[in-house]
Amino acid sequence: MAREFQRGHKAKIGDLTAGTDLYIGVQIAGPGLTFDISCFGLDTHEQLSDDRYFIFFNQPKSPEEAIQQLGPQAGDSESFRVTLERIPPEIQKLSFTATIDGPGQMSQVGPGYIRIVAGGEEVARYAFNGAEFTTERAVMLADVYLKDVWRFAAVGQGFDGGLDALLKNFGGEVAEESPVVPQQAAAPGFAPPAAPPAGFPAPAPAPAPAFGAPPHAPTPAPAGPPPLPALGNPALHSAPTMVAPVVPPPGQPPFGQVPPPQPPPGFGQAGPFGQVPAQPAFGQAPPHTPTPAAPAGAGLAAAIEKYREAPTGQRWTQQNAKLIRADLSQAGGQPVLARQGSMVLYQGKVEFGYKGAGFAGRIVGNATGQEMQLMRCTGRGQVFFAEDASYLHPIELQGDAICVSAENVLAFDESLQHEVRRIEGHGIPGGALFTMQFQGTGTVIVKTHGTPVVLPVTPTTYADCNAIVAWSAASQVILSSQVRLRRNAYPGHSGETVNLQFRGAPGNFIIVQPYEV
Repeated sequence: MAREFQRGHKAKIGDLTAGTDLYIGVQIAGPGLTFDISCFGLDTHEQLSDDRYFIFFNQPKSPEEAIQQLGPQAGDSESFRVTLERIPPEIQKLSFTATIDGPGQMSQVGPGYIRIVAGGEEVARYAFNGAEFTTERAVMLADVYLKDVWRFAAVGQGFDGGLDALLKNFGGEVAEESPVVPQQAAAPGFAPPAAPPAGFPAPAPAPAPAFGAPPHAPTPAPAGPPPLPALGNPALHSAPTMVAPVVPPPGQPPFGQVPPPQPPPGFGQAGPFGQVPAQPAFGQAPPHTPTPAAPAGAGLAAAIEKYREAPTGQRWTQQNAKLIRADLSQAGGQPVLARQGSMVLYQGKVEFGYKGAGFAGRIVGNATGQEMQLMRCTGRGQVFFAEDASYLHPIELQGDAICVSAENVLAFDESLQHEVRRIEGHGIPGGALFTMQFQGTGTVIVKTHGTPVVLPVTPTTYADCNAIVAWSAASQVILSSQVRLRRNAYPGHSGETVNLQFRGAPGNFIIVQPYEV
């Protein structure tokens, strides 16, 4: 039975199969869209230092044939044969990508996948769909990389720009040359049968002969293919990886310049983190206009007037910087999930129940070894939430997604889809950082120590694991090596033992707080 992967999950290939002769199939389709599916053979610096290891429609195999593009097979839009023991030592990573040839964006694609088949049996599958992307024109699907042993990682990272921009990101450049008509390679004998997997549309595949069989007749090249890229530009090999294209899309600053910070979903276009739009939509907290103070000398009424409850009528209403109210009668009476012990006051008929984690969609399950204690608030009243006088910030989602450190989640609408992710690393308190990804329509309340700051993700964005609050779901998070700085005053290291590195296309952001454990 194939092991199902989610975005960001990794595994040793030896744990999936004992074989080293792998069939990798990709299925991706969308109405009116044409895709180029390629494999980049990268060096230790994640650069395409040898253009012979860019495997695509005009170059279907590497010199020693360790990587071969097979064409459509067994219901897959494109397929590859990878023989691990034949890959030369200078190639440390194989990055499988899909780009749109012509107009369109990745949010238009239907359900797709990338899978590994060994010995005729599917052993790994990473499924994705267009809801995970927005205006990107390319996606880095998965990596097969060498780290002591060969491993598989489900990436799912969107990328602005097409094949040319993705090529430049890996250190190559595009030259205008006449295209070469490719020849479809023979399918491996261990390839899967021609029947498409259940639930996925598939084009009519050609039968897959065993190795050594006569090759298929040459397949005519599609009309107007992109020009043949000419690679190996040394000046670009030092460029950072997993960043925006060298030629930015319209509206983006040139490469190397930091774009202006973009507010996360649900935040106003101006003002500090947590500001609410003037005309809130569903689930949005309205702006709190302080009530003018009564004239001096008016007695007790004047003293308490400025602390009165903010006007009602919305699902979430911020009473002040550290107190927020949820009206359970709004939004169809859907429940609210909140951290246990965070209720400071309620009005009306409200019931509080324990929110267990023993069912599908649990907050933190057995995979993490920890459980976030939640309560479920139902009824027709209003509940006020706060915790440790932390600053509270409502983030409204309207079909988009955001990752929030589990320690910074106070409450959220039950309508939001949520899942836990774990970033392991030596030096992180507790041995891991638990984050929650929220997606859908609704509001999540984030708490911080002090006033946070929103920063754009750049090629050199690092954050302390204790200070990070949230980040855009499309950002890639990598555990950075320990930072050690020499001090003349005393021996030892700086105390900055672990950092998180963030990578992503323009528009991605992180939120950090002025606080460390």
